[in-house]
Amino acid sequence: MSFPVIDFDERYRAISARDTRFDGQFVTAVRSTGIYCRPSCPARTPKPENVTFYPTSAAAHEAGFRACKRCLPEAAPGSPAWDLRSDVAARAMRLIASGVVEREGVSGLATRLGYSTRHLTRVLSTELGAGPLALARAHRAHTARMLLVGTDMPISDVAFSAGFASIRQCNDTIREVFGLTPGELRARRRSHTTTAPGAIDLVLPYRGPLDAGGIFDWMAARAVSGVEEATTTSFSRHLRMPGGPAWFQVRQDDSQRLQLRARVSQLGDLAPLVSTVRRIFDLDADPLAVDDALSAHPELAPLVARTPGIRVPGSADPHEMLIRAMIGQQITVVAARTALTALTDALGERTEHGVLFPTMSAIADHGADVLRGPAARIRALIGAAAALADGSLTLTVGDDGAEQRAALLAMPGIGPWTADYVRMRVLGDPDILLPGDVALRAGAAASGLPADPTPLVAWAERAAPWRSYLSAHLWRAAPVRTPRARRTADAAPHTSTPRALAPKEISS
Repeated sequence: MSFPVIDFDERYRAISARDTRFDGQFVTAVRSTGIYCRPSCPARTPKPENVTFYPTSAAAHEAGFRACKRCLPEAAPGSPAWDLRSDVAARAMRLIASGVVEREGVSGLATRLGYSTRHLTRVLSTELGAGPLALARAHRAHTARMLLVGTDMPISDVAFSAGFASIRQCNDTIREVFGLTPGELRARRRSHTTTAPGAIDLVLPYRGPLDAGGIFDWMAARAVSGVEEATTTSFSRHLRMPGGPAWFQVRQDDSQRLQLRARVSQLGDLAPLVSTVRRIFDLDADPLAVDDALSAHPELAPLVARTPGIRVPGSADPHEMLIRAMIGQQITVVAARTALTALTDALGERTEHGVLFPTMSAIADHGADVLRGPAARIRALIGAAAALADGSLTLTVGDDGAEQRAALLAMPGIGPWTADYVRMRVLGDPDILLPGDVALRAGAAASGLPADPTPLVAWAERAAPWRSYLSAHLWRAAPVRTPRARRTADAAPHTSTPRALAPKEISS
């Protein structure tokens, strides 16, 4: 699926209107000033002959432009293109945001994507105007700016939290990108923050509207005790990062801002953690584009009006997501939560502040002693955990969607529902429909759509490429009933079929 191409005239109209909907989707470089801006920059609109549009800030950096000090384009929400697109450029951007270049270098990024370093550089330079090193450098500059203006962290800590190898490298990059020293950039912030000892507090930008209450409710229904905690206005959890245990909390304040509080074992884990949180809350989505497209259909317009800015929750860890989805097959949300809590109590890793979800090795080695249910399902779970642990099954945010689905379907006990649900949650694929899901079909019937899988799939084609958001609306529209276990269309003779979810419920 390709991201819609916007031509020069459309982009120029967007910057003339200072349209915030396009912030983060491209930048405007002005040759007469040598700076680049976000589309909504309040400065006077430059003449068309002086304007060049770039798909990324890294491309503008490479072309010799620096960031506007007035609109700070690096502060815009991330581009929704990296979810909408599924090509190598989008996969690379997701992996760069997760810190792969800092941990494994460009060669590691290329290996994960299945390309040579030279070919990957050529593809990204053609598609995005910059190679992987430049893209990673731009991401580090963005993170450093966010920390400089949003926290009181020492500049040395900012440098390493952003992924720079040295303080000098950070200083040089900030000066080159923003035309300011780190100290000067910090001095421009509008307010100071009070941070709890050992914690880092940040504001998470997003495009409105945002159905934050819906995400918090989703998390609360599925929170695994000890690992996660959720209320109607907050969600927190412990998770495992490359540098060690980490923790975060997201809450919505009275002004509707999303506040992130985080603790990490190593400063280099902060930027990947922020990217993970943004995926969990689907904060780089373009809700106006989604809502406009879905509400164009009379059957869906009432659903969009009832819940504008609906989001599709992502996952904190791809491996954990698969285990949660498989455990949730054929049982209710409450039962799945109970089983996951028991698994975590028995095999989770205790830290100073909380509990981490069990490692795949722990589940592979000892899960049979803890898991309950049909023997075929337990074997499937143990097999999946073992495959993830030994690397014979890979599951990352940078996977090719079709290849990931095929790899999952090749595993015993994993059918189409599970594979597509994981793709929706792990890759943030915006165009997934789960026609075997009973709750989704109940919501379809309540909304005047076909309830049977085949006609529902046919009808939903008109909602592409936003069928994941259609699914979220249909789950929300499902009539409330007493939850009970049901079967989905994920059955295969040798598998344990994923549950058909009780209305208003989806496991994991």
